[in-house]
Amino acid sequence: MQAVPAKEALKRIMAGTAHAGMHVQGVLSFEEKINWRERKTHDVEALPRGLVVDTLDLSGCKTLKTLPEGLQVKKRLILNNCAQITSLPEGLECHEIEARNAGLETLPADLKVEFRLDLRGCQNLRELPENLKVGTLILRDCVSLDALPEGLEVHFLDIAGCINLMDFPKRASIHMGRLDAAGCFRLKSLPEWLTRLAQLNVSGCALLTLLPENLQVSSWIDLARTPLTSLPEGIKNAQIRWLGIPIDERIAFHPETITAAEVLAETNSEKRRVLLERMGYESFIEQAQAEILDTDTDPGGKRQLLKVTMRGDEDLVCVAVKCPSTGRQYVIRVPPTMRTCHQAAAWIAGYDNSNDYHPVIET
Repeated sequence: MQAVPAKEALKRIMAGTAHAGMHVQGVLSFEEKINWRERKTHDVEALPRGLVVDTLDLSGCKTLKTLPEGLQVKKRLILNNCAQITSLPEGLECHEIEARNAGLETLPADLKVEFRLDLRGCQNLRELPENLKVGTLILRDCVSLDALPEGLEVHFLDIAGCINLMDFPKRASIHMGRLDAAGCFRLKSLPEWLTRLAQLNVSGCALLTLLPENLQVSSWIDLARTPLTSLPEGIKNAQIRWLGIPIDERIAFHPETITAAEVLAETNSEKRRVLLERMGYESFIEQAQAEILDTDTDPGGKRQLLKVTMRGDEDLVCVAVKCPSTGRQYVIRVPPTMRTCHQAAAWIAGYDNSNDYHPVIET
């Protein structure tokens, strides 16, 4: 069957005259560029059955609820922001699928994607088919996903922000690529089958206390804000990172050795912020002999607004307060524009104008 040029195919589909099994040459896109700033989306309610196309771009289509039976996409299927589409047709094979922030809830058991499957932001996605095999799988911020499928096989896996994901499948593999699990704060462990990676990001995995002893990482590991206290032998030669900033084992695992003088002497502002976070504001303020900007009292007792001048960066300003119920002291960083304790407390409470902040009791 002779292929129809993409522009002509678009006209027929919008006019309702496209026949079943139509072959389309090129990129069939329902998004039209008006000028360098504006784009218009042609909302379509149905596509012809058995549609065959090289690349199908339905980005932003608000009215399309289903994709047609027998759809064949040779290269790329793009479904970004298609909130009404909750599933894909059976038998679908693509080189790449990009469905960011789409309404997908499930995927067909026989889905085949060769290169990349990008499902980031699909907040209704509940499950994936068993034995899914794809080069790159991106599930970032799929907050309804609580499990990965058995038999999963990938090279690059991004599950960052999957806040309900608690465990890995018993049978799966990641082939010498990258695992990004940043912000998966319910994950308690990594699977034993995970043996060799180039890059590993577990930052924000607050329950992850150990890594598999047989795990090897050849490039880098980001372990920011985890309770990890050491690394297995197979990772010790990898670069350690803290939210992307290279650090060493001392900073990662022995923050009690960091001094205020070391923080103040650090010329790289990003690394200085890591040192400051690892040391803690309370210890730093105490060692750095902070300048007292303001003092007053609240139901917890005395509070102070403190400042330390940071070379090449904005000043560090913190308010030191005591919890009235526990008596515990907290040192909280606030914007450097704060000038009074009350102003700082109002900012912490979410008030732009401190004059509007009149708490009965601060807790």
